[in-house]
Amino acid sequence: MASFGYLQITRKCNQNCRFCSSPQNSKVLSFKEGIKQIDEFIKNNFFGVILTGGEPTLSPDLPKYLRYLRNKNIEYVVISNGQRLADFEYLKSLKKAGLYKINISMYSCRPRIQAFLTQKKDSLEKIKRALENLGKIGGIIVNINTVINHYNADHLSENVKWVVENFPFVRHFVWNNLDPWRNKAQYENPDTIPKLNEFEVELHKAMEFLKVNKRTFRVERVPLCYMQGFEEYSSDTRRIVKSEKRWTLFLDSQGLVKTDAERFDYGEVCRYCSLRQICAGLYKMHEFFDEKELYPVFVNKEKIIRRILET
Repeated sequence: MASFGYLQITRKCNQNCRFCSSPQNSKVLSFKEGIKQIDEFIKNNFFGVILTGGEPTLSPDLPKYLRYLRNKNIEYVVISNGQRLADFEYLKSLKKAGLYKINISMYSCRPRIQAFLTQKKDSLEKIKRALENLGKIGGIIVNINTVINHYNADHLSENVKWVVENFPFVRHFVWNNLDPWRNKAQYENPDTIPKLNEFEVELHKAMEFLKVNKRTFRVERVPLCYMQGFEEYSSDTRRIVKSEKRWTLFLDSQGLVKTDAERFDYGEVCRYCSLRQICAGLYKMHEFFDEKELYPVFVNKEKIIRRILET
């Protein structure tokens, strides 16, 4: 079981992403409260801690968190938009403090699309410099996070090819289907919400490319009928099979949210699907996504479970 605790250490940000699920506010987690929550994660036998935001590199306490976590027997990761990591001296200071694994959020290898989604003109250029710096400094595991949305749904495979060809040291990729609930996509930018069939082909092409090129990857909030042949790479399904849990400390009215393996919504056709028991379903189906896009599949559930338990 690999349960994770997520810690928003600040909600300040240096981008303004059109679909942000944790929109910027003025709240900053005190270091005292932060390490108290980390200790609670450890007490509850969590596998790892994820430092996020907002943009965690905007917290002056980030090096202190890294030093604290380095001295604990626990996995830890930073999720960042990469903008401050374009500064090599700043990156060097984080590595010295204990940074050894980071997930860079990148939505498109096309500069215009990345700029539009982040509302920051030089976002991709800064990510490119950050990745160059990470390759130069070495000793840091680098992963790529991508939110699947209407504007990158047609070039997900192009994105991963760009990363692998230019930055071959990146070995792991994560896709999250856009979460519109209670955030900027719902209230301000519903145009960013994709249809499942918009990204189905490109997601499969991207996963196939990474598999052939011996990279690892995970996918969240995509029902298994859209992941045929790659079911064991669904983070939601893996949590169900392994009974994993996730706690997230939000710096807003939600506070600490504790979730076991999540299940979302199921359509009428899901009753006939052989993967119903291990599929998380469709997130916010009747609010943002369409039940009509779901369809039953008839594959061996036990084989998928075995593959998950073996990795």
